Amino acid sequence: MPKMNPTARARRRLRGSLLLALALLSPLLPAATPAAAPRTVVFLGDSLTAGYGLADPASEAYPALIAERLRAARTPWKVVNAGISGDTTAGGLRRIDWTLRAPVDVLVVALGANDGLRGVDPAVTAANLRGIIERARARHPAVRILLAGMQLPPELGAAHTAAFARVFPDVAAATGSALVPFLLAGVGGNPALNLGDRIHPNAAGHAVMAATVWFLLEPLLGP
Repeated sequence: MPKMNPTARARRRLRGSLLLALALLSPLLPAATPAAAPRTVVFLGDSLTAGYGLADPASEAYPALIAERLRAARTPWKVVNAGISGDTTAGGLRRIDWTLRAPVDVLVVALGANDGLRGVDPAVTAANLRGIIERARARHPAVRILLAGMQLPPELGAAHTAAFARVFPDVAAATGSALVPFLLAGVGGNPALNLGDRIHPNAAGHAVMAATVWFLLEPLLGP
């Protein structure tokens, strides 16, 4: 066997010493921190949430605009838009279990407008909203709830519109949910922010809605 020169012998001893030191120290080194799993905000709503009438609901509806805020801030949150045009609180109650089959951290409930326009008894609307919130918490006990309030035009009668308006703050108080007092604040009745039907917001109207919802949603996204 050829003799190893002194330099090579020294390098070999040094390499062995380093490997031994790493083996002894490895149990003491901190484990790598896993990347934070993305958390989820689900918007359960009707045509106002689905973005009815917009050229590109996937990018212009208010949940999409909120998702863009979260992406821009590089937060570990993703948004699911579960808005269905024409849906009511009864429809939301029927599909809530399917909607929440995956983990959900924050649930935004934006239903009730169609109830009011169809003359549904406000007591029924309130019961359905409570049922949605109760089922959500039964399935995901730590879920945070944001309830989006609605108001009706006065043409539907003073008594009905007043009873309907009370539904949302009453349900929020009874269930301990956060409340957006009026989803269409600054948008409802403004021709410049609505489509030709004067019911559904246009892209500019959805930008206002996104700001309204974000103000109450952002505190729910903390630890």
